[in-house]
Amino acid sequence: MVGVIGTRKSSTEQLEQRVVRPPSPHPSGATPPAIPAEFVPRHVALVMDGNGRWAQERGLPRTAGHERGEAVLMDTVEGCIEMGVQWLSAYAFSTENWKRSPDEVRFLMGFNRDVIRRRRDEMHEMGVRVRWAGRRPRLWRSVIKELEIAEELTRDNTVMTLTMCVNYGGRAEIADAAREIARRVAAGELDPEKVTEATVARFLDEPDMPDVDLFLRPSGELRSSNFLIWQSAYAEFVYQHTLFPDFDRRNLWDACLEYAKRDRRFGGVK
Repeated sequence: MVGVIGTRKSSTEQLEQRVVRPPSPHPSGATPPAIPAEFVPRHVALVMDGNGRWAQERGLPRTAGHERGEAVLMDTVEGCIEMGVQWLSAYAFSTENWKRSPDEVRFLMGFNRDVIRRRRDEMHEMGVRVRWAGRRPRLWRSVIKELEIAEELTRDNTVMTLTMCVNYGGRAEIADAAREIARRVAAGELDPEKVTEATVARFLDEPDMPDVDLFLRPSGELRSSNFLIWQSAYAEFVYQHTLFPDFDRRNLWDACLEYAKRDRRFGGVK
């Protein structure tokens, strides 16, 4: 079904209606499961893991797995739209990934830049708002430029939000927030006695990001790897054995079905 969203005219600041295209159907003809809207996760955190192992199993360079992951991410975005997921946060490059070989880091920097450039218009057509979470230091200026262009192009889109987490680490994000809070306390701008969890949340990379409902990690690894650790305090974790290059929206939907079965109590009793 074709929908409309509001986009802001730069000259007049008036809203106009823009038609957005629906997601492409999955080649298999698969459709999302019928899950009541209240049981669909609002925010999915996705660890895109297993690219290197997928390539090595096939005698290919590790970069081949990353390259295949581009289409997988796009398919996942389309699956989110079909399922009604409003936020998808994708772990594209962590603060720890700088430990990899210089050649792989160089490839990943250029690849992230090029994927954002290649796919931003497609995202915009589908009404996807693109955001970036992560640290600026060490990140290539060309990557930052493409992320900022995508953010500006898509800023008024409302179908869903895709957060690209590039040079991101959960501990780094919390440390950066704590540093800014300490600076404001020292400057007399903030009363330390009034610092709450809500205060900390205001200084995270994306203050309007909702808490993670479903934390999804393919590849068989059973850990969070420092991804959105503040936002995932009460997330439901689903681990799958599919390597990310073999992942598609059907795996996402399977995870949503598992999520819908969970009894979420948030520390309370039912």
